[in-house]
Amino acid sequence: MELVLSDQAAVMEKLQGFEFWQTTLQAASYVLAPMVEQSELAWRLLSRRHGAQLCYTPMLHAQVFLRDANYRRENLYNEVHPEDRPLIAQFCANDPEVFVQAALLAQDYCDAIDLNLGCPQMIAKRGHYGVFLQDEWDLLERMIKLANEKLSVPITCKIRVFPEVEKTVQYAKMLEKAGCQLLTVHGRTKDQKGALTGVASWEHIKAVRDAVNIPVFANGNIQHLSDVQRCMEETGVQGVMSAEGNLHNPALFEGRSPPVWEMAEEYLEVVQKHPPCTLSFVRAHLFKLWHHTLQIHQDLREDLAKAKNLAGLEEVNRQLKQRCQEEMVKDESERHHTGLPLPHWICQPYVRPAPKDPCRENGQKDLEVKAVSMKRALEDSDGSNDSLSKNKQKKKARNPHKNFCPELKPKYIKCEQCGNPKGNKCVFSLCRGCCKKMAYKEVADCPGHGLKFKTKAQKQATSGANGGQINGKSPIQTETCSAVPDQPAAPALA
Repeated sequence: MELVLSDQAAVMEKLQGFEFWQTTLQAASYVLAPMVEQSELAWRLLSRRHGAQLCYTPMLHAQVFLRDANYRRENLYNEVHPEDRPLIAQFCANDPEVFVQAALLAQDYCDAIDLNLGCPQMIAKRGHYGVFLQDEWDLLERMIKLANEKLSVPITCKIRVFPEVEKTVQYAKMLEKAGCQLLTVHGRTKDQKGALTGVASWEHIKAVRDAVNIPVFANGNIQHLSDVQRCMEETGVQGVMSAEGNLHNPALFEGRSPPVWEMAEEYLEVVQKHPPCTLSFVRAHLFKLWHHTLQIHQDLREDLAKAKNLAGLEEVNRQLKQRCQEEMVKDESERHHTGLPLPHWICQPYVRPAPKDPCRENGQKDLEVKAVSMKRALEDSDGSNDSLSKNKQKKKARNPHKNFCPELKPKYIKCEQCGNPKGNKCVFSLCRGCCKKMAYKEVADCPGHGLKFKTKAQKQATSGANGGQINGKSPIQTETCSAVPDQPAAPALA
């Protein structure tokens, strides 16, 4: 009884709202965003050296975090460092109980738990999390309320805006009422991503800031320190979060644009001091830092992609530095002209080119398209203005008839249970995962998904001894538990 009361007292004593921001988060204004496979410990420590006052972990999957001890160690427990505070751990989830149980395992290693309601990627749509929960207000209210009641640290949220300012404000107020203690608002809608990223709406962010009584961070359109200062002045937010701007220039919050090799060498030094760091994470950071230079030195781009260890990445970094320093001493007329505002070896933002109508890429009749307001435009060195991503361009090169126009893509029928595309020949009209559960439960076959539970049961019944039993059990009982997805194994008896 005393333990329960002490736990309740601890929860009641946790700081809230502005008191939490000022005390626990030390009134942080410069914030490093949560980035999948990009905001790992080494990058967070580098960013803190250069002005970041608060960092987020990469997004953690609540369900995986809850069931997998290795995942917990690799993504949070092994990345604890005294210099890496204040720190907020971000989760994606769509179930209140799973979210809270995962957060309880993480709360002792961070200063707050954040619920990701902003990820717009296809994987989030398939997993039913991130921004694809923004219309399910009842579910979100239950998740935030339960977390606020059970956790000993505050609960925060990161959201994207609706097209309508008023709906965005009501959304933010609902989250605040449910128990959210700090809100990060990314001023883009669910559909603003990839080539259609466009400009984030600071008008939406200001409207939220004026409507709620908790701290608000702004996210979007941050490429230089001057953008940070202007955003805070125009919106009145407590802090500004940077993602892509930070990846291309970790010294953004210092107001500096250092040579790329300075940041790259310092990052590699931090990686060496704080192992282990996944090689793919390090490679991805070097690709971002050297982005503009690698457009020129394509041979080293290939070497960077093929490097098999940290020493290989360091060697490519050394060669890139050497080539840039050799170019620096040349006359202006002999240097590579990229159309960038700064030399390509200086840390600076990458701005996506303005998109074309994807239907035109497929030979369709020209359609009247609304003008899309983009980030401050910078032309590529070849003047290309292609709307297709590099991945789509590769697909189109392999198949010139590949269609990327959304209006012309085939419409898939959804699974009746989970919303994923159903199997065209499924006897239950379900996706493979749901079909497997159903077929096991009903002891049925599904030729469309290659499932033969009924056939196996019949074979066991005819071949088994003791009147169709195997070891005294019915054939259905002898099916292994591994055939059922997500079914835990029976606990061992002492």
